[in-house]
Amino acid sequence: MAPQTHIPTALEAAGDAVVLGADEVAGRFPLHANPSPASQAEYDAVMADLSFGRSFTDHMAHMTWTADQGWHDREVIPFAPLSLSPAAAVLHYAQAVFEGIKAYRHEDGSVWTFRPGYNAARINHSADRLAMPEIDREDFIASVVDYVRADARWVPGEPGSSLYLRPFMFASEPFLGVHSASAIDYYVIGSPSGPYFTGGFEAVSIWVSKGYHRAGPGGTGSAKAGGNYAASLLPQVEAGERGFSQVCFLDTYEEKYLEELGGMNVFVVMADGTVRTPELTGVILEGGTRSAILRMLRDQGVEVREEQIALADLIAGVESAAVAEVFACGTAAVVTPIGRLAGEGFDVTIPTGPVTEKAYNDLTDIQMGRVEDPYGWTYRIC
Repeated sequence: MAPQTHIPTALEAAGDAVVLGADEVAGRFPLHANPSPASQAEYDAVMADLSFGRSFTDHMAHMTWTADQGWHDREVIPFAPLSLSPAAAVLHYAQAVFEGIKAYRHEDGSVWTFRPGYNAARINHSADRLAMPEIDREDFIASVVDYVRADARWVPGEPGSSLYLRPFMFASEPFLGVHSASAIDYYVIGSPSGPYFTGGFEAVSIWVSKGYHRAGPGGTGSAKAGGNYAASLLPQVEAGERGFSQVCFLDTYEEKYLEELGGMNVFVVMADGTVRTPELTGVILEGGTRSAILRMLRDQGVEVREEQIALADLIAGVESAAVAEVFACGTAAVVTPIGRLAGEGFDVTIPTGPVTEKAYNDLTDIQMGRVEDPYGWTYRIC
């Protein structure tokens, strides 16, 4: 079957625009070396036990925005606690956005990242929705390059591992009035990490939530904003108490259609080979991993449909075997099979199948440099 025609979304188009190479942007964030980096013993302990998001490197990138100066004071500085006024606007009005991106060590020792232009475009989309200043695209990429080069030793090389990068920006202006802040701080920090789910590529169990929603129409659902994740925490806790790994949210009005998990997009593989995923509505986060998988599937001749997926139809499809596989995807976990889907009044088991495994292998092979990258998604840092 011939590849399907796809009109890129605005975010995909912005993300796929050509970016300057690492050597061309390097140095925008001058290094102020940490005088007390982790000792060899501390470093060895972290790298020997790679959990997710619990240990951090020696440095962080930083710059500041003010209404009168714009972005300034670009630097890579020692990782340390922040000094922040108790009146900082972020603490009161949650004006904050972030990104998730990874640095990977290839077999030859070089360090790469994946689609940094997409992350640059999305943080600006998020910033715009939260009335925050946009970041120059090359500044965003330079912040990642200069930070990772400063802490390249922290990029692990074990299978399934990476240096997970967290660029984020928040309102630091000390003011209790409700308005868009006139002072913003931006940072990049990193955590040497193993798989997001401790079991690695193993099926997870998902609880379908009713009565809770991470975002709604006209809200901040399409932005990667901290408040969306805060809204997902209580249903996540309740799902955990039931023995489930994650929560799947339904649409706001009817609670009938799948939207996304607390931090991942969802895919449904039909027995006839068709792959379905919830359409972008302005409520669902437009994930970079979601976008990449859709592109690869279409280019492989798979029929892909972005559309509403009714929960009742999904359950009936699992029970009748019309649904063959269900998986979730995101930067942190990459691709994760869903083996159990349950909620009030239903509990179904779903097999892990070849489409899910192939999506995982195809994507990670590109990210890790094991195969040729036909899309220009990988970006060499050092």
